[in-house]
Amino acid sequence: MDYHSCPNLAAMFFAEAARQGDQPFLWAKQGGAYRALSWREARRQVIDLAKGLRALGIGRGDRVVLVAENRPEWVIADFAIMSAGGITVPAYTTHTVDDYRHVMTNCTAKAAIVSTAALARRVLPAVAQAPSVVAVLTIEPPDADVPTRIAPRSWREVLELGAAASGTVEDWIGPIGRDDIACLIYTSGTGGAPKGVMTTHGNVLANCRSAFALLEKVGLGHEIFLSFLPLSHSYEHTAGMMFPISLGAEIYFAEGAETLATNLLEARPTIMTAVPRLYEAFHQRILHAVERDGGFRAKLFFKALALGRKRYDQPKGLGPVERIADAILDVLVRRKIKARFGGRLKAMVSGGAALNPEIGRFFLALGLRLLQGYGQTEAAPVISANPPDRIKIDTVGLPVLGVEVGFADDGEILVRGDNVMKGYWNDAAATARALDGGWLHTGDVGRLDGEGFLVITDRKKDFIKTSGGEMAAPARIEGCLTLQPEIGQAMVAGDRQPYLVAVLVPSARLIEESARRHRAAAGTPLAERPDIREALSAAVTRANASL
Repeated sequence: MDYHSCPNLAAMFFAEAARQGDQPFLWAKQGGAYRALSWREARRQVIDLAKGLRALGIGRGDRVVLVAENRPEWVIADFAIMSAGGITVPAYTTHTVDDYRHVMTNCTAKAAIVSTAALARRVLPAVAQAPSVVAVLTIEPPDADVPTRIAPRSWREVLELGAAASGTVEDWIGPIGRDDIACLIYTSGTGGAPKGVMTTHGNVLANCRSAFALLEKVGLGHEIFLSFLPLSHSYEHTAGMMFPISLGAEIYFAEGAETLATNLLEARPTIMTAVPRLYEAFHQRILHAVERDGGFRAKLFFKALALGRKRYDQPKGLGPVERIADAILDVLVRRKIKARFGGRLKAMVSGGAALNPEIGRFFLALGLRLLQGYGQTEAAPVISANPPDRIKIDTVGLPVLGVEVGFADDGEILVRGDNVMKGYWNDAAATARALDGGWLHTGDVGRLDGEGFLVITDRKKDFIKTSGGEMAAPARIEGCLTLQPEIGQAMVAGDRQPYLVAVLVPSARLIEESARRHRAAAGTPLAERPDIREALSAAVTRANASL
């Protein structure tokens, strides 16, 4: 893919579809087994849906809200909207009616696409409060008793409408330039009402180019991705969909969190993108399995872990005997761990939040190449990442190709490059603040180490100042806490208070162990179970010692 000359994302898709033809493209579970949609069939559906949307009155610049779980129709809808000249507005499946109403009214959406009947129960009432919406498309039939002011059109109906309609998609995508808006991805709203980030075709193409430059060192060829994170999030939208499409890769859609381990074995991905919480869960699951096995297997595992950590921390530190033992443990231990992830991973990428370095070292020691990155929705989203051949897991890596990083006087990270957003939709004041001086002001605080790797200190607004005047970075403390096997989640607070406190969620493993020991008291609230309180207290003591 020539990322420089490609005019827009729709053109990228059609060029790749023409190259791939009948090769498998999008994989989803049907009847208990994965079945593929070919590139050719996906292309046909994108064209028909684009023409159908045009027939419904969707044209250049119109916003279409897309609410669906990860599935082939999500990809087809996204490219059909763009091919019709419109702008995709992804929305989370976890939104409330009020959330959907805010998105629709804020962007003055002209249409909405929704997948399941359960989602339609929240989306259709929001449509009733959004007068700009003139068309609704449902992928699956909605419940008949859901009130709506617009009669929904079915997915099949709009495809058939498009197949019979006149017009050519090439005429619609031809005028779309790299500086035109491809999607409006709304921020989480932690700093107020969610804002629509105007992400251009050029922003995403620049990120795809940077990702290719980063990962080509692992030997990019025919790649397979497992899509798990929500496609409505900019991280998955770019790294889990647009970038794979630019490579002509196959994309498998995971069924859900509870089946992810099975889906990994079924898809056998070559590249995996996920958030730290998922790697933390894998870390705990692996350790739990090792402790359950015990005996000689556990000794081999922890020996492999120790030698792998030493090899990472001290590249020249293994002696001759250790190198032989390490090679043997590659076969006896690490190969089996890799098999749990499908057996052919070239790289795992962590983004979306800070990765605890100890979690990173754990996977690197077991022979799984884990690259921590950093980004923001406003940067399409990737800003930096660890290169595969120079991993410093306690950093978020080097600025990716085409991205420049600077720092404000207070240490705030500033970003400049073709990946930076056009601004916030209908919010000139917020745009001016975020892009002051031609730099994206990230709101994160950090520094560059001696080799130019970016180190994130904390969120600018998240520092805690105790009543004694001491400053604390909650992210670091929370990371140390969740590293303990007894703690599933942690939140630290204490601004303007004499000391810090933490809200702790016990790990699933601790809850299960407590239930086995106290089956008669299974209904007792967790906070009242002495064994859980004692285990969490011990975990906090260990975490304090490591700070």
